[in-house]
Amino acid sequence: MPLYESVMQEKPPIVLDIGNAYTKLGFAAEAHPRKIIPTELVVTKTGETKQLFDYASTEELYDQLVDFLQIIFFKHLLVSPKERKFVIVENIFGQTIIRETLARVLFLHFDVSSVLFMPAHLIALSTLAVPTGVVVDIGYTETTVMPVYSGVQIMSAFKDHSYGSSAVHAEIKRQLLATGVKESLLTSSVLEDIKIRTCFVTTFERAQGLASDDESKKPVPPPSVDYGICDSDAVISVPGSLRESVYEIMFEQNNERDSLPHLILRAILECTLDVRRALVESIFVIGGGAMVMGLQSRLKQELQQLLANDSYYAERFHGELQFKFYQSIGKQNFTAWLGGALCGATDLIQTRSLTKEAYLRHEHVPDWSNLGDNRQAG
Repeated sequence: MPLYESVMQEKPPIVLDIGNAYTKLGFAAEAHPRKIIPTELVVTKTGETKQLFDYASTEELYDQLVDFLQIIFFKHLLVSPKERKFVIVENIFGQTIIRETLARVLFLHFDVSSVLFMPAHLIALSTLAVPTGVVVDIGYTETTVMPVYSGVQIMSAFKDHSYGSSAVHAEIKRQLLATGVKESLLTSSVLEDIKIRTCFVTTFERAQGLASDDESKKPVPPPSVDYGICDSDAVISVPGSLRESVYEIMFEQNNERDSLPHLILRAILECTLDVRRALVESIFVIGGGAMVMGLQSRLKQELQQLLANDSYYAERFHGELQFKFYQSIGKQNFTAWLGGALCGATDLIQTRSLTKEAYLRHEHVPDWSNLGDNRQAG
């Protein structure tokens, strides 16, 4: 019997991608998550929401993870986690305390049978069935760049920066406050909805005009739009200049060379010369922030311009290079989860998972690259 069939005859593994803003949850071998929910809890006493990873002690984090996972299992997935296999999609540079506490909650409180931790960048690339690429993950709190070559993450070339979706929300809020909008109207959900419904990444040519000090070169802004707030009579006028400019924080030019195009080029340059061409032709942009209209075409233009006009890069990249981008097979905001779902339907779930027996011997999660203690005896 093929392994896929034998795995699927058991209870299918549960796949979780717990992000800073949203959590994707579902089962292995499925094409999309069952649910995408905010990574937050409702405080019983006050009724207010609290971010899952806002904690003062390990004990508090443990309790919050227990409460959050109970909601996932018994409200959204409607399954018992006992003796289930799990795939956890994680940031490879995430906090160790979160990883260890999550494992302790799963094994000791929920009595799961095994947990397979998979690095998000590597598992996202597996959805394309290709071994090489530069994975650019535009998340909520940060943007990360990880080159992968022949299935191996090039850790020394990893880059990150703080211009994630939260930075875009802050820029929207700053510009709207400057127009006289009341701060009380600008909740996080309103800011996110304005971003999704009205904002876009402008073209390279228009961006050059926006950055110019010559007023005659500035382009005519797009139309403003009215945004009505649910359960309220308030209407916010979103200026066209805001709609077009908020994503420019990712492309700002400065001496630090830390805009998104620079981050990608610097990551590639920190890889050996023989792999650079393959990486230039294999860029994969994922994450919720990657879904904005116009991002990929603008990013390609910026990269080509830097390669052609910036002497620093021209001297280090040899030959005619064309940046090429992979297209995601699903929505970019759950690409990493989808990789975990595919992984959970292969023999990796059997051979590379941390079993309950192995965990109980040491109550410690081995490093993802050293799984010697993970394998079941025999």
